[in-house]
Amino acid sequence: MSILEKNDLVIIMKKSYMLDGLDCANCAAKMEKAINNLEEVKTATVNFMTAKLTIEADGDYDDLISKVEKVIRKIEPDVKIRKA
Repeated sequence: MSILEKNDLVIIMKKSYMLDGLDCANCAAKMEKAINNLEEVKTATVNFMTAKLTIEADGDYDDLISKVEKVIRKIEPDVKIRKA
C-alpha cells in the first residue's frame, strides 16, 4: 500500500450546466462524446430531455468550461451554456 503525497492528491469535482437552445438529440449525443474526449474530463453526460450537462473532472474548471463551450459551439452554434 502506498501513501499519496500531498501534491499527488487529485480532487474530482462534479458540476452541472444548462444548455439553453439545445433542440437536437443527435447534437446532444455528439456533444457528450466530444466532451468526454477532453483530457481533463472523467465523465460527461448530456441529457437531451432536460438540456442538462453534467461533468466530472479534475483541474481548473474555468479553463475546462472554455474548452467545453468551443466544443458545443462547433456542434450547435446557437446553444448557450450556463450554471444549473
